[in-house]
Parts: sequence; C-alpha cells; structure tokens
Amino acid sequence: MPTMLTDVFRGHPIHLPHSHQPDFTSLSELPDSYTWTPKDDPLLDAAPSPPAASENIPLIDLNHPDAANQIGSACRTWGAFQIANHGVPLELLQGIEFLTGSLFQLPVQRKLKAARSETGFSGYGVARISSFFNKQMWSEGFTITGSPLNDFRKLWPQHHLNNYCDIVEEYEEQMQKLASKLMWLSLTSLGVSEEDIKWASANPDLNWAQSALQLNHYPVCPEPDRAMGLAAHTDSTLLTILHQNNTAGLQVFRDDLGWVTVPPVPDSLVVNVGDLFHILSNGLFKSVLHRARVNQTRSRLSVAFLWGPQSDIKISPVPKLVSPVGSPLYRSVTWTEYLRTKATHFNEALSMIKNDIDE
Repeated sequence: MPTMLTDVFRGHPIHLPHSHQPDFTSLSELPDSYTWTPKDDPLLDAAPSPPAASENIPLIDLNHPDAANQIGSACRTWGAFQIANHGVPLELLQGIEFLTGSLFQLPVQRKLKAARSETGFSGYGVARISSFFNKQMWSEGFTITGSPLNDFRKLWPQHHLNNYCDIVEEYEEQMQKLASKLMWLSLTSLGVSEEDIKWASANPDLNWAQSALQLNHYPVCPEPDRAMGLAAHTDSTLLTILHQNNTAGLQVFRDDLGWVTVPPVPDSLVVNVGDLFHILSNGLFKSVLHRARVNQTRSRLSVAFLWGPQSDIKISPVPKLVSPVGSPLYRSVTWTEYLRTKATHFNEALSMIKNDIDE
C-alpha cells in the first residue's frame, strides 16, 4: 500500500474520531443535534423523485458484449451504475460484510479504542464531511488505509486478527483489479486507449493506483424522516465501488429526477464516478451527488472502496476528449492538491478548478 494515503485522503468524506459518539441503540428519540431540516442541508428535499418513478441507475452485466458502451452511457447520464458478473467471489463479499457487521456490533467503548487520532486517518469515527454541516449524521464508520492490523488488534483477540486481515487484503486486491477494468471499459466507450493516458497502464501490478476502504454502519433510527445517514456529497476518487447489504438507503441525485433510491441487488456492486474521473473525461462522465438515508426497522451496512491515482500523478482532461478548437474544462491537478480544495470548498471543489473559458 502506498505511503502517501495520509495526504491523499485528507479532505475526503471519510470518518474521524468523535469523543461523543453515541450508543445509537440507547436512543429512543432523535436528539436535536441529529434532526435535519432544509436549513441544515439545502439539498435535503430537492426535487424528490416520485415514488412511481421507474427510472434507476442501470444494472450492467459485465459479461455482456456491449458492456463498455453500457457503462459509458451510465457514466454520462447517471454517474453511477450497478454491476453483475463482476468476478468478485460471493464468499469474499459475505466475508467483508460479516467483518463489518462484527466490528459495529462491538460496544461503543471497545470501538473507541480504535478511534482515529487527531492526526491519523485510519480507525473508527464519524463522517469527516460533518464539519460542513450544523447537524450530526446517524452513522458510524471505520476507515482502513494500509494494513488494518494495528487497529484490529485493539478490537479483537488474536485468533480473529489473521482471518480478518486476510479478508481485507483479498478484498482490496479484488477491488483494485475490478476498478481498473471498469475504468478502461468506461474510457474505451469514449475511444480512449492506453496510449492516451500513459500513467494509467492496465497491467496487473497497478502501481500507479492507491485506495482505502470505508466501512459504514447506519443504525436503526427512531425518526428516519428527520435524520440523515450521510449528507449529500460527491466522491473525490476516480471510481468508488460500493458493496451494500440488502437494506436500501443509498440515493443518487439526477437533475431531472431528483433523489433516486438505489435498490440493493443481491451479489451486485454499485459504482460511482468520482470527481477525478469527471476531470479526466473533461466533464463527460458525471461525478454523482449521493447520500445515505436511514430507516426505522433495519440497520444498513456498506463497504466503499475508494480508488484513485498516486499522489504525484497529474490528472487532467484527456486531450482526445477536448474539442480541437476548445480548451480543457479543468486544469491539471494531483489528487492531493484537489483534496485540499475539497477540504475547503466541499461540493464546490470542481467549480474551483474549472478553467475560465470564454463563451
């Protein structure tokens, strides 16, 4: 695992320690600090999608001969899609879900033993994007950058450690390969080849890429309509691959439809276009605004694989995707530089690096 993740994920919507992390199971009423109104989030009730709306993000079979074009279309119109026949073993998905459930079932005081330090980036805590909002989010998370061994040994006895660390290592390895495959399928739909992006080779070692895992738990909530699991944001990645259990909660935003709930499909994975892929595609692929809602009867687990380039790689629009008589929509930026902008400007970060182009 690269050593620069501490810089790269600064500013990403991951989780930081919170000394007042509540025991959600002990709360029978929603505290005021967790009660959201449109004043707390202007997008809270933005153009809600009608219940009867049949449109949803595409479910794409990666074995389909036209998968590349289907993925490209989904990236353009939604910025998100689900995938089937992705090649990740079902046993591994069950393993990472079991690990995630086991972690969040631990008592709060045990989980806080692995709380992230003020200067750290791995461990247990609350959503970092909380700093952009007045209200707290009905969720808890655990971020893994590099080996989870040091954090996991604070939570579990020795006989669990090797098995849980092996699951994380294998899961990250599978996700790395899948993320690269998805990126190149997407780019192929635009006529982009490896010759056009020399730093992003499709070879198996993927030494140009790096990643982190974000484990999320959205507990049962006494008043879900007034709470927020994770507020609206875009990811700062190239791609994010999400495994969610069989409880709905993820929503994506589309201008013409408003908020659309992504239904869990057994054995499938959800893929989000991140800000860096939006930049790389010169704005053709949409960095999708998304959030997580909670419910009153079932808790929800998810595992997000956050994937992008090494810290020193400059990301800029592929020249082939820029009009011969035009200019790139975005200036060149490293992931580290972009995340510093994101940490200050949050969801306005993309507009902050947009080039001034005369109409």
